[in-house]
Amino acid sequence: MLRAAKSSATVFLKAMQMNIWMGGSKVEGAVGMIADEVIHSGADVVFLNELSDYKGENFILHMVKVLKQRGYTFYGTETSLSVGILTRYPIEEQQIVCTPGKGSNGAVVRVQLSVAGRKVAAYATHLDYRHYACYMPRGYNGSTWKKMDAPVTDEATVLEMNRKAYREETITDFLQKVQPDIEQGYIVLLGGDFNEPSHLDWQEDTKNLWEHNGAVINWDCSRLLYEGGFKDAYRVVYPNPVTHPGFTFPAGNQAVPVKQLTWAPEADERDRIDFIYYYPTTFITPEKAWVVGPAYSVVKSEINKEKGRDRFLRPKGGWPTDHKAVMVSFKVKSDPNTCEKTTSGKFGKTGSAVFNTKYFEKLSASKIKGKIE
Repeated sequence: MLRAAKSSATVFLKAMQMNIWMGGSKVEGAVGMIADEVIHSGADVVFLNELSDYKGENFILHMVKVLKQRGYTFYGTETSLSVGILTRYPIEEQQIVCTPGKGSNGAVVRVQLSVAGRKVAAYATHLDYRHYACYMPRGYNGSTWKKMDAPVTDEATVLEMNRKAYREETITDFLQKVQPDIEQGYIVLLGGDFNEPSHLDWQEDTKNLWEHNGAVINWDCSRLLYEGGFKDAYRVVYPNPVTHPGFTFPAGNQAVPVKQLTWAPEADERDRIDFIYYYPTTFITPEKAWVVGPAYSVVKSEINKEKGRDRFLRPKGGWPTDHKAVMVSFKVKSDPNTCEKTTSGKFGKTGSAVFNTKYFEKLSASKIKGKIE
């Protein structure tokens, strides 16, 4: 009987990341479409980017009302940032973690929830769109958006431009400030539009695809997160970027002229720049993943259907944005002991969270030097 009382049940937690394109202002009826897709997806936690007030009301608070009118209860709290989180679980606390810094409009917000007896720290981020260096191998300048004389494929040169956006500094701040959540054994999720690809998608196996033009790039933000122990949930479910590229930008949205969707009109600019990361423990496992949105992308100013093996959750109606969303279903083992810690501060059989102290000491030293080594 005691064993039965302490056995762990399994629940599923769906998280979705969506850039809503300038506050839902670019597609007619977009705000209603966003609400419809939140419901249609079945997501429990929704990370939203590019927020702005809607008719004088905070976007998150407005979405809570709209969803309530449709018969669904979601929780959300107002912030001054362009990022926010909607959740089916009551929000226990919310805080601004990173504010836009020098030269950057990147930001991070955190909410805390309880799911299956475990604390969940969910972070939403939106990193700077400028100095979009993944255009350089494709022959476009990522700052002026103009076509260059020739592609630039040297990794050091590409990363030099990339770092002018200070995206890696925002991720460095996040990695330092998430430490207490990891040490306490919380489920930690990070969702956002990074405006930067993943190093997992720009290696030898893809260097001759999608106009990478032979470039192999170890992009900063994904590399830092992996060095800090985080995992890219989509890539855990689908580790092969050739068969499952998971492109989230630019979406083939036929509700607007294609010229509004492309920044490099003569290139194949497809990339996966929207992500859901998680900190691995024994009690959370990504089980399924979807690209949410149209199965079409913009390629050289034309809208073409994707030919890969990605799993799509197609829109219920119209699509509200120039990005596709990404959604991951996590299997979560409930904690029969409500995450009781041992006196050593580590976790027993219900789960383990190993924190890389030396890595964060390195991050702090790098930040003092003003660079990532």
